Amino acid sequence: MNHPTAGPLGPATIPLDPAAPLRRLIRLAIPICRLAEPTMPRPGPGRPDEFPEWAVAVMIVVAVAKRLTSKSAQYRFLAARADALSSRLGLGRFPARSTYFRRYAAAYLLLAEALAAHARHAAARGHVAARCAAADKTLIAAAGPPWHVSQRARGERPRGADAEASWSRSAHDGWVYGYGAEVVVSAPPRGGGPIWPLAGSLDTASLREPRTLPAKLPELPGSTRYLVVDMGYDSDDLGEAVEYDAEGRRTGRRLVGPQQVRHNARRPAKRAWRSSRRRALRHGHRRERRRFYATAYGRSLYRRRCRTVEPFFGRVKDLLGLGEHAWHHGLGNNRTMALAALVLYQILLVCNRIEGRDDAEVKWRLDLL
Repeated sequence: MNHPTAGPLGPATIPLDPAAPLRRLIRLAIPICRLAEPTMPRPGPGRPDEFPEWAVAVMIVVAVAKRLTSKSAQYRFLAARADALSSRLGLGRFPARSTYFRRYAAAYLLLAEALAAHARHAAARGHVAARCAAADKTLIAAAGPPWHVSQRARGERPRGADAEASWSRSAHDGWVYGYGAEVVVSAPPRGGGPIWPLAGSLDTASLREPRTLPAKLPELPGSTRYLVVDMGYDSDDLGEAVEYDAEGRRTGRRLVGPQQVRHNARRPAKRAWRSSRRRALRHGHRRERRRFYATAYGRSLYRRRCRTVEPFFGRVKDLLGLGEHAWHHGLGNNRTMALAALVLYQILLVCNRIEGRDDAEVKWRLDLL
């Protein structure tokens, strides 16, 4: 491909290197993945791995950027560039196919830390408006046919069905056999910059939101003050985890969102139950969350959710072709793919920022790869 430019002697034709965008991606992915390496648990006794976790993670990010939906296709693409990759990653040799497949299923641990660590770093430098964040979950159908409950009860498993997926229902997708991807993104006001993924995870679809979000709270940037969620996240335990620490002191954060109607609370009690001091305190905290959500400022914060995290899922699914089903079989494999996609999205936003673009137009960059 040729690109005309104006030189000192008039228009000139300069050939562009088609591998340049890919090299730039690798150059940006290396420090992001290495940022999470110190937080990983130390390996046990025995010979240490020849290939560091961050190097394997960079390879996976590159393969996901090429939108190669099987591990075999990913490895073939990477192996065709083994010499260049080994040189850039400082490896003595390129990993074998079996090593790549084995390490792929566990690479999500480092990728999740890299995603959160890079978001905290960007927020600390003022590149991300993370004062308000929004969380949501979307369902992704499993690869292969669904495994119905009646078939499971009879001991029948359809050929090609993913045994690690599960059933769940949402108002948008209906009943889905697959996985639930959850992400926390920045929710800036209008004109406050692009939407950044701050933390993410993927679990079986049946795992509910109040059980998956608490693990992401310590990973959020220190500047986050408001966490906007929908009614599916309404939980006293989650509210306490967001707003109070283990000693009962305020964390400076608020959980903002509508609360479910507890019908039993409106009925007259059959007898006067004794309320413990802790329970009365939690009820007071719940009333305070309801009061804040009803204020004009609370409702304005909640309106950011519909223009941040909800379209974010659609954008990522469209970029990577996840609208129909997941890429892989197995929870670990799909976790790695989902986290690598979020890290890749961060890198594409960094490319925009380097060029002075304050937007989230990244599809053309992905197509260049």
